Amino acid sequence: MSTKSASPLEADAGGVATHAHHAMTTFLVVAAPAMFAVPDSMTDGFLDKAFGLLVAVNVSAHSWIGLNYVATDYVPKVSKKLLPPARLACAGVALVTLGGLSKIALNNKGGIKGTVKGLWNPRPKETEE
Repeated sequence: MSTKSASPLEADAGGVATHAHHAMTTFLVVAAPAMFAVPDSMTDGFLDKAFGLLVAVNVSAHSWIGLNYVATDYVPKVSKKLLPPARLACAGVALVTLGGLSKIALNNKGGIKGTVKGLWNPRPKETEE
């Protein structure tokens, strides 16, 4: 039995991480389509921002744990010494993702839902007078 404690960067270590990863997957599979199915008039304001932040946290944590699984599986094949820096990079990507999605979730132009819908809906043409 090892006396070495796990690093906080080891997001994929243990059963708790696996359970959390599966719970976040289930949340995202159920909640994201539901968010887009609800009419904008019902989700504008606080509900949209709160749900957007919840999605931002879930996507970021889900990607952090998932990237750690990938790093654990493939980085040691190149070099075992590269695993700690790879884990740090995974955490950095997750933090940048959280920052970007949080900023989008809190903007006043529809949050995450409005941004995703804007990818398919062209901007209205401005009329010149």
